[in-house]
Order: sequence, then structure tokens, then C-alpha cells
Amino acid sequence: MKEYTVKKLAKMAGVSVRTLHHYDQIGLLKPSIRTDARYRMYGERELLRLQQILFYRELDFELKAIGRLLDSHNFDLVGALESQKQMLLSRRKRLDTLVATLDKTMLHLKNKTMMNPEELYEGLPKEQAAAWRMEAKENWPEQVAHAERELMRLSKADFKALQDGFKANVEQLAMMNHLDPAGSDVQAAIAQHYHYILRFWGKADDAAEAYRGLGDLYANDPRYTQVDGVPAETFGNFLQRAIHHYVDTQLR
Repeated sequence: MKEYTVKKLAKMAGVSVRTLHHYDQIGLLKPSIRTDARYRMYGERELLRLQQILFYRELDFELKAIGRLLDSHNFDLVGALESQKQMLLSRRKRLDTLVATLDKTMLHLKNKTMMNPEELYEGLPKEQAAAWRMEAKENWPEQVAHAERELMRLSKADFKALQDGFKANVEQLAMMNHLDPAGSDVQAAIAQHYHYILRFWGKADDAAEAYRGLGDLYANDPRYTQVDGVPAETFGNFLQRAIHHYVDTQLR
């Protein structure tokens, strides 16, 4: 089997030698062998693991989280690649739309031409959010009113940080779709998800049962488990099982 030096692998993967040394030091990517002269050599298994690391880094995963995922006893490489593909395609679709919106805006500013207000928000789920808000107010008027009062107390910067953190958390859970919903890594991500949900809802006496009901909503209504506008067929059932387990073991 062909082996690659650290310098050769760094060039192939587009990373620095220092990065590979760091991955070795923290146990994320160990060389297959070390020569008598202490040179690092990497084989096919390490090349595939580095590919996974770089894909997860592209999706904004932290190194510690990547290590836990790759070392999980039920990690499925093919399943992970499929999930990564769907996430990257979703991100590309959203970015393409946002780039088109930027082009239209720049054209408007340069040429002083009129522009439809709706075009300013293409790529942002404004209408979808408005429809969901109306539906939620019809079904849970008191809860929605309470949540909106709590959110209005946040600064714009804090609200943006909350949105970004929640989006990253959902993307992380989507990448874990092939793992055991009751596993420690998934449950750690669900704990973060619950934290974000409480930030959106505001504190409530029946938060545990409401969160359990949210899990049922995810399973029964595919609109709420889209990732960047793309349906995720099994994601809703995965979230339901993970949330139910968290409620039963941590919130009872």
C-alpha cells in the first residue's frame, strides 16, 4: 500500500504541514507509521479520515466534535458522506441565491434603477417565517406572544448571534442523522438545541412537555425539518427520538 509523507499529504489536501502536525498532537489524525528517522507516513485509511475532517471543518464543526464523530463505534463513512453531500448542496443552493441577490442590489445601486422590495430578501426565509408565525399564533397565541416579548428584549447583535447559533446547531444535528439518537454525542447536541429553544420561547413552567411536543411536530410536519430549504426525509423522526430521550432522561 502506498504511503505519503506529511509534506506530500499536506500538498495533496491543501493544508499546511503545521496543521497535520497539530492533528497528530491532538490525536485527530495519527500517521500510519513513523520511520526510524521519526518521519510521519500516511496510508489510505488516514487519507480518508483527513477527507472527513476537512469536510466537517468546511461545515464549521469544531475539532473536538469531529474527533468524537469519527471515533464513534457506530460511525458510518458512507452515511456521513451522503449527509455531507446534502448539507453542502443545500449550502451551495442558498449561497447561489444570495449571490444573485447581491448582484441585483449592486446593479440597482450602480444604475439607480427601481427594484422590487421582495428581491432584497431572496435567499432569506421571510415569507416562510411570516406564514409559520401566523400559524403558530393561531395554535399557541399565548406562547407566541410570550416568546416575542422575550426576544424583543435582545439587542440586534444578540438576536443575530442566537439565530446563527441555532442554525449551526441544527446543521450539526442534521449531520448526526445516521447516529443513535440516544448516543452521547447526539444528546449533547440536543441539550444545546433545548437551550436555544428556551431562548426563543422564554422560560415556561411546561417547557419539558412543550419540548417533547416540538419533537412530535418535527416528525409530523416536514416543513420544520428542512435544512436550507431542502427537505430531510428522516431528520424529523431522528429529532423526535432524540428529543423524547432527552426529555425522559434529563427533564423528568
